[in-house]
Amino acid sequence: MRIITTLLLFIASYTYAQQKDYVLINANLFNGVDNKIYPDVVVFVKNGKIEKIGKKGDAISSNYSVVDCEGNYLLPGMMDVHTHLDNLESANRALYSGVTTVRSASVSAFQDVAIREMVKSGIIPGPDMVACGVYITPHLGETILADPRLGSLYNGVNTDEELRKIVNVNIDRGANVLKTRGTERAGRPDTDPREQTYTEHQLKVIVDEAAKRGVPIMIHGHGDEGARAAVKAGARSIEHGTFLKDETLKLMKEKGTFLVPTFITLEDLVEPGGDYDDPVTHLRGKFMMPLSEKVFKKAHAMGIKIATGADNGYTAKTTSRISLEVAHFARMGMTNFEAIQASTVVSAELLGLEKQTGRLVIGYDADMILVPSNPLEDINALQDVLLVMSNGQMALKRLPFGKN
Repeated sequence: MRIITTLLLFIASYTYAQQKDYVLINANLFNGVDNKIYPDVVVFVKNGKIEKIGKKGDAISSNYSVVDCEGNYLLPGMMDVHTHLDNLESANRALYSGVTTVRSASVSAFQDVAIREMVKSGIIPGPDMVACGVYITPHLGETILADPRLGSLYNGVNTDEELRKIVNVNIDRGANVLKTRGTERAGRPDTDPREQTYTEHQLKVIVDEAAKRGVPIMIHGHGDEGARAAVKAGARSIEHGTFLKDETLKLMKEKGTFLVPTFITLEDLVEPGGDYDDPVTHLRGKFMMPLSEKVFKKAHAMGIKIATGADNGYTAKTTSRISLEVAHFARMGMTNFEAIQASTVVSAELLGLEKQTGRLVIGYDADMILVPSNPLEDINALQDVLLVMSNGQMALKRLPFGKN
């Protein structure tokens, strides 16, 4: 174990020593905060942070690697606050789609914690990972193998003692956030997503135990009863929320609970390909999509904070992406500015990272993407990412297209 730790520290120190400082020129900038484009901007990146935002003609030291943005549009990297990516290939797919920060929504064996630490150490460029660990659910299944301490939960996770145990195992293993369920799943043909699972009391046990160690709770909740119990228990966010009623939405507004609708996942249920392909869930998706849209529109009108999540593992067959979720947000009533902010500024606030990332301002992490047209006018521009920088490392660079 000591040898492995020493090796990782060596790799990390070497990576940091090799990290370049960049200056991005000829960029049109959307900073994530102002509903406007700043033309012909020069962005200086040093030690993984935005050092300076200047203008054409500013002096550029030879210490910087110059990247010509060729008049394309620079904006903050998008965030996926509901993902199940658990391997390095999937992390790369997320990055290449323009996602520079993710929040895990559970994995099988703490792979998200390992990815987070590799990103922090500079071994890989990203995406930054807010790790969740394993799912707090009544029946762990094979997840029981994630940690020897979970063995006593083989027969279920239901009593106050059992719930507190899995909370603390997760936090001991490095989880920043925990996920539990208020309702059953939509993506399985043998479960009804409206059915409540954990009670308000059980959810409050989880929330209160995690709060002792400063860890927030995200709660899977399609059905209204389970979601309302989650809001009452103190959930930081409701994931999905397909069947939410006005009473629950009002309670969310009152308590400041975020909504992560993962609308693109419902579309995946009804479209060919992707992560789901079952006739039962296909019909279910057709039924749920218009209901989810109604909930989204009500939540938006009420001023509930809405963040972006794609609810996938970024596998080789995954078709859902945050850029598509953002496009749906715009189609369903948000302005392009609001929809982009949902994937940047609002998502950063949900994750508690609003003073670190989600906007292109001096001192923030150099998490940014380049797209070919003005996203405030053309939201589909987010689907054609030309450049991705994460923590100041160049993860993807497709420009220039021509050859000298």
